[in-house]
Amino acid sequence: MISTKKKSGKKYKRGKLMGLLSQERLLAEVKQAKEMVQTCIQCGTCTASCPNLDFMDITPRHMWRLLLTDHVQALFSSKSFTMCSSCYFCTLRCPRGLELTHTMGLLKQAASRLKLKQFQRSSLFYKAFLDSVEKHGRVREMEFMTHYFVSMKNPVIPFGYASLGLKLLAKGKIRPEFPSLGKAKFGGKGKLEAIFKKVAQLEE
Repeated sequence: MISTKKKSGKKYKRGKLMGLLSQERLLAEVKQAKEMVQTCIQCGTCTASCPNLDFMDITPRHMWRLLLTDHVQALFSSKSFTMCSSCYFCTLRCPRGLELTHTMGLLKQAASRLKLKQFQRSSLFYKAFLDSVEKHGRVREMEFMTHYFVSMKNPVIPFGYASLGLKLLAKGKIRPEFPSLGKAKFGGKGKLEAIFKKVAQLEE
């Protein structure tokens, strides 16, 4: 039997980060995810297959158990599902044929909708990234990071990236161009709008 404790022995905090969110609201947000792992037999194959296990505070198998037993506050007190890199190893190897990677995605979406503070930075980062791709057909790093920093509403955060930014500028990896201000033109503008609209329709 595979242990559900992280090798480092660190414990995660149970039910302390949800604030005023009711149990009913939390259960409603994870209903679809719970249905997708309803037939999980807790074999631990997903845990043994995950390449990001060492970065998680609880194992994938433990996550599914928390989800199935309605311990949603404990589930969202962990950041393990945000460590999923969508490699699909767990989905391919699951003996029950469960779409575990998709379920991880559903948990990420639920955390974003709930606007949980501990996931705010990653949610805003992904949103700024996708906004840049949708607008220009590719990522424009300078504009993307500027939008991300503005959305964080914390003037201290950018200083943590200053040294990295200067190194990338010096090597020509990024350029101080802001397409939204009309100072640069990029050929991919608007080419992905149809794809984003189609995805939005599928998610409704």
